[in-house]
Amino acid sequence: MNWTKKLHHRTLTLLSAGLLAVSAWGAAALPAQAAAKAAPCGTGDHGLLQQLQAQHSATESAPLSFSDIQFLNADIGRAAGNGFMIGTSDGGCHFQEIYQGPWSFKQIDFPDNVRGWALASAQDTGQNSLIATTDGGSTWKRLPGTVPAFERIDFKDSKQGFGYSRTSAYYTKDGGLSWSQIPTPKNTRGAEFTSRSSGWAVVVAPGAGYQVMKTTDGGAKWQLSLKSSFAEPESGRIYASGDQVYALLYGGTGMSQTSYSLYASSNKGRSWSRVIAQDTAGGGPAPGSGPAQLKSGPASGKPGNMVLVGSKAAFLAGFSPAAEKVAVGRSYNAGKQWTNLPSIPGYDNIISFTSVKEGWMAVRGQNTSSLYATEDGGSTWKLKFAFKGTEQ
Repeated sequence: MNWTKKLHHRTLTLLSAGLLAVSAWGAAALPAQAAAKAAPCGTGDHGLLQQLQAQHSATESAPLSFSDIQFLNADIGRAAGNGFMIGTSDGGCHFQEIYQGPWSFKQIDFPDNVRGWALASAQDTGQNSLIATTDGGSTWKRLPGTVPAFERIDFKDSKQGFGYSRTSAYYTKDGGLSWSQIPTPKNTRGAEFTSRSSGWAVVVAPGAGYQVMKTTDGGAKWQLSLKSSFAEPESGRIYASGDQVYALLYGGTGMSQTSYSLYASSNKGRSWSRVIAQDTAGGGPAPGSGPAQLKSGPASGKPGNMVLVGSKAAFLAGFSPAAEKVAVGRSYNAGKQWTNLPSIPGYDNIISFTSVKEGWMAVRGQNTSSLYATEDGGSTWKLKFAFKGTEQ
């Protein structure tokens, strides 16, 4: 198969000025963007779905499926999966094929519309590599040299970024060409840095409970922020933006269920409140202690990723494979009040929000993989793009 980038054209006068051409993935918005948004906006498919499925099925047996999604603003975003990446520059009214090739994406990370990084595996290998693009995602190259085995990456700009394993954190200042390990506390089971100097760590010491710790000097010293000796988590994840900080603590997993707790701070970790404490029959008690606002999270299932918008808004993805539903939970006041929103069908989900109202969600279902958009903060969702398995 020819893996060169293909442009999908439709005879649409309003978009003829450059709908998602290569230059659309530069720093500026499309010239026709304002006019395009004034036109009726449908699913965004316009034949691309059938085209991608036909090309993919010629060489692969597994159906196309989204693994990650990222929007830079309300108009420009990308979604990627097993051997492909698509994008939009008009808020999902139209999607364009950006990439087709051997890379199967696990996570994509674009700090701007040109430079991007991804954790991806080459076909038939299954082992993740760190790859980079300088043309918006059309072409990718594996980074040279020795790169740590990352589970997650987070690039702040074209040079500075962080890479994480379950126990360690790393920093690069040259776009991923070289990495230095950041000192983290012993028994770290999840770290997060918002800058080279400011970071967080979830520390799990068997028999001694867990701690959420904070550093303001790049890991040289760590201070205690949150502590509990009840129901230790297996691991944790910190999300921080401005003054608001969330600690998502994962408990046990069993019978397609995961117990977890979500803690929130509105003052950079000086004080915390327990937002969600979800016990499950398969996963056991929720880790942590203290009263909680809610006894279950969105979709009453497993926690997905979180997105923080500004200093007050937060969104949490949730999915229940057994119940075949996905949903989003949110707070508009740094966790002081939390709402679990209505669910839609699906097995699991990944979210990307660019404002307190506008967001996107990739949903995997039985033999389907779909993109949804919301304009009311996750209360309702509109289908924008969907792949279906060959057996349907």
